[in-house]
Amino acid sequence: MICLVFFGAVGSAFAQAPIWNPHTRKQLEKYDNPPAYIYRLETSPRMVSPYGVFISYQANVDANGMNIVGDAANECTISVDPTNGNHMAIGWRQFNSVTSNFRQGGWGYTTDAGIHWTFPGVLEPGVFRSDPVTNSNETGTFFYLSLLQTFCENMYRSTNGGQTWTELQADSLAGGGDKQWFTIDKTNGPGHGFQYQSSDGADCDNTGVVEFQRSTDGGVTWQAPIAIPNEPTDGTLDVDSNGNLFIGGEGFSPFYCVRSSNAQIGNQTPTFDQVTTVDMGGVLSGGGINPAGLDGMLFLAIDRSGGPTNNNIYMLASVVPPGRSTTDVMFARSTDDGLTFSAPHKVNDDPVNPSKWHWFGTFSVAPNGRLDAVWYDTRNAANNTDSQLFYSYSTDAGVTWSANVAVSAAFNPFEGYPNQSKIGDYITIVSDNTGGNVAYAATFNFNPSRNQHEEDVYYVRVFPGGGGATPTPTPTASPTPTATATATATATPTATSTATATATATATATATATATPTPTATSTPRVTPTPRFEPTPRPRPTPPPRP
Repeated sequence: MICLVFFGAVGSAFAQAPIWNPHTRKQLEKYDNPPAYIYRLETSPRMVSPYGVFISYQANVDANGMNIVGDAANECTISVDPTNGNHMAIGWRQFNSVTSNFRQGGWGYTTDAGIHWTFPGVLEPGVFRSDPVTNSNETGTFFYLSLLQTFCENMYRSTNGGQTWTELQADSLAGGGDKQWFTIDKTNGPGHGFQYQSSDGADCDNTGVVEFQRSTDGGVTWQAPIAIPNEPTDGTLDVDSNGNLFIGGEGFSPFYCVRSSNAQIGNQTPTFDQVTTVDMGGVLSGGGINPAGLDGMLFLAIDRSGGPTNNNIYMLASVVPPGRSTTDVMFARSTDDGLTFSAPHKVNDDPVNPSKWHWFGTFSVAPNGRLDAVWYDTRNAANNTDSQLFYSYSTDAGVTWSANVAVSAAFNPFEGYPNQSKIGDYITIVSDNTGGNVAYAATFNFNPSRNQHEEDVYYVRVFPGGGGATPTPTPTASPTPTATATATATATPTATSTATATATATATATATATATPTPTATSTPRVTPTPRFEPTPRPRPTPPPRP
């Protein structure tokens, strides 16, 4: 009873956690707990959670395909082999025990389109790693960028669909910094194969400046960092079909889209020749429904379909609109190479309700130009915090969006914290011509020894028409592109049942395993990682670091 009262009080307190600006000083990705020794490793059936026609499959499972009781996994990014959609890999933050905040670079792979996943372990046992970002080039080679406790990074490469990884340089030699993201030039231009990354100012070189780096040899070596104009942070990068690089993120007030036309020229130092202010209809936030983390990042992606919408630049983020403390999923686009952007458009189609959250919004562009967006949504929750994964798509460059569809059961985002009050900072999706492949974290599994659910990583396939009748986009006033800033020159497989879940959309219910799998012996305990010492705290210059 005491435990029940305690966890109820914790959930209530977290539900009222204050909102904070990501630009203010908050908890960083840092080594603050030693590795936790695992005395035993219990298992339960892996979670397979159907919701309507959508099925979520647990990815962080043991060698026998069972759920690992007592661990946590969150902050997941997915890569898909464009030459064989059955092959995918997900990277995540792996907490071997929720009693410690010590995390490592976890990953899983699938060879059967996401029905079954293998979790071989972590990138480097006993080494603190965070902020996983994965990507694939056009031939199906996967890359995994991982942040160390020093705010420096490593790039890993896999040539077998994520089954094994090769570290491309010694620890910390990939540069970078906190909230790093990277992209790959997949065009046929002079920058083919180049990799580009940006981070948020809490950087490896300790300058406190939001920086950009380039690799011209497939992620092996990285050139010296370069300051990015207007310091766009908590965002992503992409390359258009002409090889131009675009970086999206939030500055200290508005959002920006920054272009480099010569980053693709290997013998030139990259410069940024266009900076455009973008109105996203609000600002990024942290806290509230995700107490110690972001409520969403800014995602930038470019259409390379070769059709009428080719080279459109799109930006999407969960933002806090003026006068609100909760978030909406907002979208803007550019049809003129990033010179101007449309007015912001709200993707979540429920009525405005200041008590509801639409958070962790992310999206991707399919090869045929369709846009797929997913996010966590509390519209169906009586407590305004239990969340479901929602989906919407657009076939007209984001002018209109389909009726929103819930694609997962509801889950409590406040449970299963690994001694850190957040469920990560982002989720991701990669689209193909018929649908999208999503990696997200949820708390469907229940841990009876802690009397709460656990954070785990899931894969789900989303697709147009999955809500029953094909959703019909509701026309809205077409945003008229306006110059928000003058560019300025500056330097469907069928599930194999191992455990079936009863999915509901109620405020408190989460998926519960019902099928009885073949019993397996509990796994051999993992090797205890060697504790590492926390580095001496570094003074942070202006601007202050983000979480």
